[in-house]
Amino acid sequence: MSSKSKAPVTPATRLLRAAAVSYEECLYDYVEHGGTAVSAQALGVDEHAVVKTLVMEDDSGNPLLVLMHGDRSVSTKNLARLLGVKQVKPCAPEVAEKHSGYRVGGTSPFGTRRKMPVYIQESVLALDRMYVNGGHRGFLVGISPADLVRVLQPTPVDVAV
Repeated sequence: MSSKSKAPVTPATRLLRAAAVSYEECLYDYVEHGGTAVSAQALGVDEHAVVKTLVMEDDSGNPLLVLMHGDRSVSTKNLARLLGVKQVKPCAPEVAEKHSGYRVGGTSPFGTRRKMPVYIQESVLALDRMYVNGGHRGFLVGISPADLVRVLQPTPVDVAV
């Protein structure tokens, strides 16, 4: 854990509080390009339970969020096929930040600036507890997948590689 003691108040934590979601505040020292491996190690949790929030877009430029295990990648080809579009790709960092309202590395699926469809790797739903970004670099929230589903109503998909 980090020497920081106070978790930031973000649009994500405001939304979670408003939805009466019980969550654990997990602070760690953010490392540029460290990804989920760094946060999992710092928090002493399995990287598979750290869920990354990816801002992507389809071939028409429509943004969407994909929630994926930290130790897995998204098959954009399979996701595009499921969505019935030609292509899905990650947004450029500045575009992702514009859509989400969060800095890359601190993107939460909760409280985004723009409402976007949310897709979740279905195996994430089998976790007892998941750790997802709380809306700030170096800040994850530990929540139950059931609470995430209740608040975000994501579409389960199987697009992990």
